[in-house]
Amino acid sequence: MLKVNEIFKSIQGESTYAGLPCVFVRLAGCNLRCSYCDTAYAYYDGREMSGKEIFSKIKDYKIKLVEFTGGEPLLQKDIYPLISSLLDKGYKVLVETNGSISIAGLDRRAIVIMDIKTPESGMSEKMDFKNLNLLKEKDEVKFVVMNREDYSWAKGIIEKFGLIKKCHVLMSPAFGLVKPDTLASWILRDNLPVRLQLQIHKYIWKVGERKKVHLQKSC
Repeated sequence: MLKVNEIFKSIQGESTYAGLPCVFVRLAGCNLRCSYCDTAYAYYDGREMSGKEIFSKIKDYKIKLVEFTGGEPLLQKDIYPLISSLLDKGYKVLVETNGSISIAGLDRRAIVIMDIKTPESGMSEKMDFKNLNLLKEKDEVKFVVMNREDYSWAKGIIEKFGLIKKCHVLMSPAFGLVKPDTLASWILRDNLPVRLQLQIHKYIWKVGERKKVHLQKSC
């Protein structure tokens, strides 16, 4: 059983999969409290669902790209067999995780999108940097940058762990705090080979919202 906050389909707003139709399974509960969090409603609210129920809802959307997000999805151990089952059925599975919990138990076929928390988030000391040694070439690491100090810190982490050679590396300006062109100028000045990403759902629809298509309002 998993505690699910919501299941819906929308346009993927982040990562190298941005712009693609995707089914999102948002699990309830999070062990971090980032200063810029835009999904605080998932801290506690949710209902218990079996893996069979979750798969049934995913299947009905008829989309083969699925993302598990939160909250923090890896807090719930029953997610691991569900991910493997989806992969066995031909789904591409993305797992968005906050970097504080080991990814060692994840099916290696899943694509990890790890959000390394910067100092201004207030959660950088919670990171499990051993995770960076477990990343695969197809995995992604992203940094949400809130100011110039965050950018410099992120650049140091990228260099220290050789992330450019390990996986895809993305940087995102904290929405409303750093202008996209400002972050772009820092990246260009340093010739930093990272992907600048924007939360495109916040540009397509109203700020702080994502167009969600639900099968049932209950999840």
